[in-house]
Amino acid sequence: MEKSRDHQPWQTWLAFAIIYLVWGSTFLAIRIGVQEVPPLVLAAMRFFVAGLVLYLWMIARGEPSPTARQWGAASLIAVPFFVMDYGLVFWAERRVPSGITAVMLATIPVFIALMEILVLRTQRLTARLALALLIGCGGVAVLVSRSLSLGGAPIDRLGAIGLILASLSWSVSSAFVTRLPLPPSKVMSSGVQMLMGGIFLAIVAGAFGEFRDFHPAVVSRAAWLSLAYLTVFGSIVAFTAYTWLIYHESPTKVGTYAYVNPVIAVLLGYFAAGEPLGVRTILGAACILVSVIVITTTPAKKPAAALTPAAEPENS
Repeated sequence: MEKSRDHQPWQTWLAFAIIYLVWGSTFLAIRIGVQEVPPLVLAAMRFFVAGLVLYLWMIARGEPSPTARQWGAASLIAVPFFVMDYGLVFWAERRVPSGITAVMLATIPVFIALMEILVLRTQRLTARLALALLIGCGGVAVLVSRSLSLGGAPIDRLGAIGLILASLSWSVSSAFVTRLPLPPSKVMSSGVQMLMGGIFLAIVAGAFGEFRDFHPAVVSRAAWLSLAYLTVFGSIVAFTAYTWLIYHESPTKVGTYAYVNPVIAVLLGYFAAGEPLGVRTILGAACILVSVIVITTTPAKKPAAALTPAAEPENS
């Protein structure tokens, strides 16, 4: 699809600045919030409010409400995307520094590549891809290994497992989301997914007894501001900027946020929250980011046995 050019350069720069800086800073905001608010409760409030705002905004603009089938598809995909992925991320940030969390989640393209090679058979394993996958796995090993003497403590093992499972959940869901009958509007689709994700997160939070530990009266202003920031800027403003960029810039340029966000998160964690930044963190992050850059810039090469073209993935 030809990208629209009816915009000013400053609009492009502003949109990129938003998705780089805002999404890169959300990890620190989560870290601040989960110190006082139970993680699943915090995630539920963020996505329920953001999803409701996006849904009502699109209805006010004349977009039809999703059909029952589309609501069902949004509910189905909300479980792995929000309950498993974001739920585990919010939970892990009580154990893992915000910068390292962002670096660990940067492995999502690594898992997507493995899914395409081993399960979907839409990508062929080349020497370049194999090397990139090994480098990415090596970066994770550097961050979690207790046998390497690199200075600094390895990250919490349970937290690392949670983040790996979150990345896997997102990767598997991304591979199948285009097959679901979601609303054609990207904003409406994301809004109803967030809305249902918030509802399911609240149900899971209740099942784990998190609401018993949630006392709004004693939550500090900083924690409430972190929730407001995550909801307004992280989920509404940044997503709107991302959607605008998808229609005006190439996917390759837009996808650069995957490289920039972890760097922003690590630097913010170090300078604003005093998180450690030693040889282990730098080496592990460098390996993962190199792996991601190589994987995302490798052109698709389908196996010879594949006869039909794969559907173009929907950016949502």
